[in-house]
Amino acid sequence: MRTGGRLAAAIEVLDDIERRHRPAADALRDWGLSHRFAGAGDRAAIGNIVYDALRRRRSAGWLLDADTPRALGFGALLLEWNLTPQSLNEMLDGDRFGPELLGTDELRAIAARSATEAPSAVRADCPDWCAPLLEESFGQDWVAEGAALAARPPLDLRVNTLKADRARVMAELAETQAAPTALAPNGLRIPPIDGSGRHPNVQAEPAFQKGWFEVQDEGSQIVAELAGAEPGMQVLDFCAGAGGKTLALSAIMDNRGQIFAHDAEKARLAPIFDRMRRSENRNVQVVSRASDLSALTGQMDIVLVDAPCTGSGTWRRRPDAKWRLTERQLDARIAEQAAILATAKEFVKPGGRLVYITCSVFSAENGAQLAAFATANEDFAPVDHQALWQDLFPDREGLGRILPGGGIILSPARSGTDGFFFGAMRRLH
Repeated sequence: MRTGGRLAAAIEVLDDIERRHRPAADALRDWGLSHRFAGAGDRAAIGNIVYDALRRRRSAGWLLDADTPRALGFGALLLEWNLTPQSLNEMLDGDRFGPELLGTDELRAIAARSATEAPSAVRADCPDWCAPLLEESFGQDWVAEGAALAARPPLDLRVNTLKADRARVMAELAETQAAPTALAPNGLRIPPIDGSGRHPNVQAEPAFQKGWFEVQDEGSQIVAELAGAEPGMQVLDFCAGAGGKTLALSAIMDNRGQIFAHDAEKARLAPIFDRMRRSENRNVQVVSRASDLSALTGQMDIVLVDAPCTGSGTWRRRPDAKWRLTERQLDARIAEQAAILATAKEFVKPGGRLVYITCSVFSAENGAQLAAFATANEDFAPVDHQALWQDLFPDREGLGRILPGGGIILSPARSGTDGFFFGAMRRLH
């Protein structure tokens, strides 16, 4: 396929997403099933256009003064693929499978627009109702943070220190440009892709099959490190999901002590069993039934709550979720988080730690949630987050934002990671 055919296909997928209000991954999968002739390179390029269009939806629509699938597809190429209106029309000219060239009205609209004159929410590429939430979280940096959440993400890996070390995995993945992460001590980063490129299929690598590494954003690795797990501890991962942080904690604990992995949605735990076998994590016990947790009450050194949230910190990877999110969903998540914390606290022993994590950048789900818990539970007190950060990441103070009331924020613009919140409370008695 030439560029025109790829752009036409991307516009078709964007139209499907818009009309049927469905996830981008589902629309791209269905397009691929009905166009089996398309090669892997074409599928990757089409996917890149679609995801670029969704990440930059506000700015693409503003650039062409329209919010149609066509405008978003063309806008994605103009904003992210280093093309000009003239060079794009030259590429499309004569391509019978491509969309119509940019017309006079579209060219006039583009010429009249300047990125520096765009409204703040457009430059942040966020829904209008999310703009105040980002400003509340990031202050004067909110537009830059929103823009960073609309950029292409890197591919991060966590070296499984139970089976390998970072140098060994780097040597195995030399062709992927993997390099050490800035903060996570066992992380590797493959840079964001350019244009029509695609990340290597690292899960097909022998080193992955041998359990030497996991795919995990650096921010997720960092909050696992901050949790403070040590060999011999008793740890409950209360919202374990597929087990990414469970496995990271297991490696930090050097397979000593015990981790109990639980999730209220039992089906989410299914992938953890194969991951444990491949990675040789032997100190993890999966507890699928809530009733089986009763014996752990008041016994845990650490209870980790990786809470369900809006996922606003993952907009680089799931940009379609940004436009499906509603205020009602945010309110529902806030209530759910408070209920989970109220349940999880009972498992923390005196002197133990309750760790609260989200992949959101909204204060209502983060610092405000932690403050509300502290007010309602006088037997818990925030740890010294500044000291915790300095102890683990000395001389890297600027990469994590320490909140005055307790908690740490990671974000793409500041730390180069997905957006994460980390907060820890110690049980006093």
